[in-house]
Amino acid sequence: MAVLDQLTSQQAIDLENKHGAHNYHPLPVVLSRGKGVYVWDVEGKKYYDFLSAYSAVNQGHCHPKIIEALKEQASILTLTSRAFHNNVLGEYEEYVTNLFGYDKILPMNTGVEGGETAIKLCRKWAYKVKGIQENKAKILFAENNFWGRTLAAVSSSTDPSAFKDYGPYLPGFEIVKYNDLKALEKALEDPNVAGFMVEPIQGEAGVMVPDEGYLKKAYDLCKSKNVLFIADEVQTGISRTGKLFCCQHEDVKPDILILGKALSGGVFPVSAALADNEIMMTIKPGEHGSTFGGNPLGCKVAMAALKVAVDENLAENAERLGTIFRAELSAFAKENDLVTSVRGKGLLNAILINDTEDSSTAWDICMALKENGLLAKPTHGNIIRFAPPLVMTEEELLDCVGIIKKTLLEF
Repeated sequence: MAVLDQLTSQQAIDLENKHGAHNYHPLPVVLSRGKGVYVWDVEGKKYYDFLSAYSAVNQGHCHPKIIEALKEQASILTLTSRAFHNNVLGEYEEYVTNLFGYDKILPMNTGVEGGETAIKLCRKWAYKVKGIQENKAKILFAENNFWGRTLAAVSSSTDPSAFKDYGPYLPGFEIVKYNDLKALEKALEDPNVAGFMVEPIQGEAGVMVPDEGYLKKAYDLCKSKNVLFIADEVQTGISRTGKLFCCQHEDVKPDILILGKALSGGVFPVSAALADNEIMMTIKPGEHGSTFGGNPLGCKVAMAALKVAVDENLAENAERLGTIFRAELSAFAKENDLVTSVRGKGLLNAILINDTEDSSTAWDICMALKENGLLAKPTHGNIIRFAPPLVMTEEELLDCVGIIKKTLLEF
């Protein structure tokens, strides 16, 4: 067999297909290197990355400050488990809680673990503080949500590809329509509702941006019924939408804030749930945790990644470039029947292709974009997400807009 670093793209794909589970359908490109807004395949072809690992590499690929933090800490201490204290965790917890404005953080590793933590916190609070009868607590989720693949996540999903054949499902979850305040208000009439978990912008659903004011009004409705407002900001957080976290656009401070992905700049699995003492202190020793959660390596990397986001003004850059991106593509869409709408906030955007969800048009466009040097991925058949690293310059963005327009005109 060929030496690993000399594999061709097809050989690498064949190896994956032979030895790996077929639980993904990636574009046929094999990446071997990344720097900033660019990635290279094994043959050396250079691409703009317009997916950013689903917003995990907001700070760009292999940001030198994050990589330096990784290397430095990796040579000192990587893992102690939480059986012992380590000398980095407290520093990290202080930095993050001060930055986001919460009393406490519960560190985990993956985005879905952050969601699971939020649900457990909500239920524990429901019984210990709100006084809901044991095993009666309900949590509301927005229709078309996506927060992971665990059984809890699929139990709250309305997407058959996520939940089909995984039953029986976890009880105590109910669905309300997204961006529908009347539906939420009606559901909140149930005194056993403990929380409402929502993405400020639904990413996997196709970058669905709610009406202006929806988040604030939803938050106020929750407050009026003593229900926790839980924001899943795994994809929208860390400057992606033009604010440090998306709820800040409407001056909403969620009762529980879930972070992941770009919390570590895509360098190491790090996630978190943040809450104030009334909620967080309901969980006692031994009742929740993770061997790797709060490990010194992840903590150092996350601090470096957050400092990059703050020091390099990535939120401001995302806001500015996102406005340019949507203006350029909206103007293009008015003269091209293929694109029916452009939507997004900051540098989390999508275009809706004039075709049905079961068509291959969006996939074919992404394949053509790949040939033209830009990587993006469709969702739900006729939607293409565009989410480049936030370190992108205006010149690079306009170059990418040119590639997208050229590719769409070919269709």
